[in-house]
Amino acid sequence: MRRALELAALGPAVGDHARVGAVILSPAGDVLGEGWHRGAGTPHAEVAAMAEVPAEQLRGATAVVTLEPCNHVGRTGPCALALIEAGVGRVVYAVDDPGEHAHGGADRLRAAGVDVVSGLLADEAEAFLERWLLSVRTGRPWVTVKWASSLDGRVAAADGTSRWITGAAARQHVHEQRAAHDAILVGTGTVLADDPSLTARGDAGELLADQPLPVVVGDRSVPDTAAVRRHPRGLLELPGHDLAGALRTLRDRGVHSVFVEGGPTVASALIADGLVDEVLVYLAPVLLGGPRVAIGDVGVGSIGDRRQLDVTSTTSLGPDLLVRARPHRPRTGTGRPAEGTAPSGAATAADQAQNDRSTP
Repeated sequence: MRRALELAALGPAVGDHARVGAVILSPAGDVLGEGWHRGAGTPHAEVAAMAEVPAEQLRGATAVVTLEPCNHVGRTGPCALALIEAGVGRVVYAVDDPGEHAHGGADRLRAAGVDVVSGLLADEAEAFLERWLLSVRTGRPWVTVKWASSLDGRVAAADGTSRWITGAAARQHVHEQRAAHDAILVGTGTVLADDPSLTARGDAGELLADQPLPVVVGDRSVPDTAAVRRHPRGLLELPGHDLAGALRTLRDRGVHSVFVEGGPTVASALIADGLVDEVLVYLAPVLLGGPRVAIGDVGVGSIGDRRQLDVTSTTSLGPDLLVRARPHRPRTGTGRPAEGTAPSGAATAADQAQNDRSTP
C-alpha cells in the first residue's frame, strides 16, 4: 500500500481527479504490475496496473489500491467491473470513495465473489488525498488563504505601498503554491488596486506548466485592460459577495483547491464563515505600523471566541518566515478529524515537497 501511495504521488497534483496508485500482486505476493492515474480522461490506476500484466496472471491476483475502485461510468468505465472481468481474486484498498456516483465499488466486488479488504493505511491515504476528499465530502474546494505581512501584521505601509514586503524566495514560493492549486481567487478590489496577473511564474518570470484558473469575485467589473484578462486560462468572474456560493460554483466546475490572495476583505470573510482549510502567512522581519492590517473582522467579539489554529510547519525563506497553520479541528475517538474536515497536521505531497525544498 505504501508503494501504491508512492505511485499515486506521480500523478498530477491539480485537476478534476483523485491521485490514485495501484499494485497488482501474484498469489505468492510478487509484484506483477504497477499503475497510477495520470489525469482526467486517462485510465484509472487499477486499469493502468492491470495493463502491465498478462491476462492469465490476473486471475486470482490481488489488487492493492489507495482508493476504493470506482463504480460508475465517467470518462472511463467502472474499475470495479474491470477487476471482476479480469478475474482478480482479492482487492485491498485504503479509503472509501465518498463520491455519490463513484462509491459502491467495494459492494459490487463483494457481490461478484471478490475478497475485499478496506482501511489499510487509511490515515496515510486520507492525509495524501485530503484536498480531494474534502472537496467531494463538502461540495466545495479546499481553501488556502495566503497573505504576506510585516511582523506587526501589516500588509502595506500607511500610504498603501506594499511592494515588496517579503523577499524573492518568499515570492517564488507563492508562485509554486499558485501552481499547486486548481484556482486562484481575489476580489475586485485587489484587481483594481494592484492589477495582478494571477499567473504562476518561475524565477526568470516564465510561466510555469501548471496555471491556476483566475477567479475574481465582486460586483465591480474587471477592466478590459486588466492584466488578468491576458491569463492563459482565461478569466472567471463571479458577481456578488456570496463566497460560499462562489466556492460551490467552482467545485461544480471541477475545481478541488483554491488559493486565495484576495486581500483583507476576502480573507476575513472566508475566515469568518469557516471556509478556510489552511493559512499561509509569509512574515517579513520589518515593522510598518499603521492601519493596513492583514485581517479585519473575523467574528471574534471576545477572547473566548478566538479562532484557534494549529501550526503545522514553519519554514525559513531567505530573511522571511513562512508559517503554515490550519483551523483547529475536533478529533474523533479514532484520532482522525471529524467527518468532512481536513486532518490538521498532514500536508499534501505537493506542499510537503515544497517545504522540503524551502527549508534550510
